[in-house]
Amino acid sequence: MENPFIIKSYESKELFCDREEELQLMLRNCINGTDMTLISQRRVGKTGLVLRLFDELHDVRPDIHTIYFDIFASRNIDDFIKLMAEATMKRFPSKTSVGEKLLTFIKSLRPQLSFDTITGEPQLQIAYQTAHEKEFTLKGLFDFLDRQNEKIVIAIDEFQQIRDYPEQNMEALLRTYIQQTHNLCFIFCGSKKHMMADIFANEKKPFYNSTTFVSLDKISKESYSTFIRRLFNERQRSITDEALQFILDWTRRHTYYTQQLCHTVYANDSESITIDDVKIACEELMKQGEAVYLQYRQMLTDKQWSYLIAVAKEGSVQQITASAFLKDHKIGTPSASRRLAEALCEKGLLNDNVTLEGTIYSLNDVFLSHWMERL
Repeated sequence: MENPFIIKSYESKELFCDREEELQLMLRNCINGTDMTLISQRRVGKTGLVLRLFDELHDVRPDIHTIYFDIFASRNIDDFIKLMAEATMKRFPSKTSVGEKLLTFIKSLRPQLSFDTITGEPQLQIAYQTAHEKEFTLKGLFDFLDRQNEKIVIAIDEFQQIRDYPEQNMEALLRTYIQQTHNLCFIFCGSKKHMMADIFANEKKPFYNSTTFVSLDKISKESYSTFIRRLFNERQRSITDEALQFILDWTRRHTYYTQQLCHTVYANDSESITIDDVKIACEELMKQGEAVYLQYRQMLTDKQWSYLIAVAKEGSVQQITASAFLKDHKIGTPSASRRLAEALCEKGLLNDNVTLEGTIYSLNDVFLSHWMERL
């Protein structure tokens, strides 16, 4: 049987764990046309949740259409338009009434339109002469979708990427075009929490106070244990309580790493899974990642590398300027600790999770963290 522990996005609600509270909140917002900002660190499951939401919308409100695109790899407004247009064409194929109108609209932009030879999905290149033409095209896309008089939910993943565009007015442009629509609902997803908060919660920025916030926390042990056991049992596998506990502790209930470990345990084909089987899978995963981890060593300064090891050995650190932490790991001054933490957060290797108790620092990659504990 196929491995039920999915590590690539979303497949079906049967293979999706929990998030019922967030799902119902987002479902209500979509039905009522409330724009949302969905924030979480990378690989906690926000993309899967959005696709699970779209699946649910399809069942309960088939009259609401959905469009998803990820702008993480985009570099400028040209890329943004291309990704949005391709996602729209994928959602509304030319054989549909909206798709026919869309194709006519796209052709008016003088595009080079081709189709991927493997997936069959549309690939678009548009030739622009001026910055004004780009802005006109972007506005045209939003206007076209809004004119269809059908509710459409548009999810834009890694939205904070627009901050890296050379076009300094991108936030203002998008806010202007979006607030003029009536039939479109937006979900802005992001993994860089400070940047997303500045876009949507800074009163000096165009998107200030324009959305409701949704954040993702860890799935509870009870829900995850029930989910994991069910998927094993449905495939005639058993797993001990001890093994389950070890999985959730070792992965820190981080969605991607929990799924990856369970995926590996399942792939190793044991019918009765014990803690020893899980530990074998842990070793396997750390060994697989070792080549990448050693590359990190080449990317970082000695102090940054040592700082990562210090945080990994602690598991997580709340007081990065505490004298005991500085002394035990020979970090130096409190200001040096803050600079190192900031630099590693910027590189995406360290996560700073803001809680009511304070900011907690930990490595973004759970497997890297366990590997570094041994150094």
